[in-house]
Amino acid sequence: MVVVAGSLAPCALSPEEVTMSVRHRFRQPFTIAAAALLAACADKSVLAPDPERAPQAVPRAPAASVEVNTAIAELRRVTAKYHDVAVAVADGFFPVVTSCEEREGEVPVAIPYAHLDRLLDGVLDPSLPDALLYEPGKDGTLKLVGVEMVLPYPFWTAAEPPRFLGVALQREDELGVFGLHIWIWRHSPNGMFSIDNPRVSCDVVS
Repeated sequence: MVVVAGSLAPCALSPEEVTMSVRHRFRQPFTIAAAALLAACADKSVLAPDPERAPQAVPRAPAASVEVNTAIAELRRVTAKYHDVAVAVADGFFPVVTSCEEREGEVPVAIPYAHLDRLLDGVLDPSLPDALLYEPGKDGTLKLVGVEMVLPYPFWTAAEPPRFLGVALQREDELGVFGLHIWIWRHSPNGMFSIDNPRVSCDVVS
């Protein structure tokens, strides 16, 4: 399933400039791709599973279907190589922040690596996830645990939020985007599409 929602010209900032702007502008780490997009474009917007804290509202997951299973398989296929974070960086992903994303009133969920071009394409495509979610290890390594699909508000004018695989993306008004976490590489007891994952730990960087 591919959701296309208009177009927006990419911003003339490098990933390094975006990261610096994000860290300067926000006191706490936050949701991935969204932050990179807003920092870069604020004045241009019209935007292998391994088993292992308190959940918030959980988006309703769709019943298993051929479409859902196919899209999840595609997300795993295209991100399998990113278990090696060096490969992700080589492919254009960069760390928006250096610690787990955490907004006020929410538990930390992972360290986000975003892809700027994908954030600005106005598309939700399982072949092109907008960001990767990593869990930090005590030895300094990063484990890939999920992805995030992101759509900036300027791309979506309907009253209801956009959906991906039948799940409504969460509004993030402070960032001006819709976002959806998908825990494809670490099972979440709260559901694959839950905002946070109790089996992802950020204690080593808290």
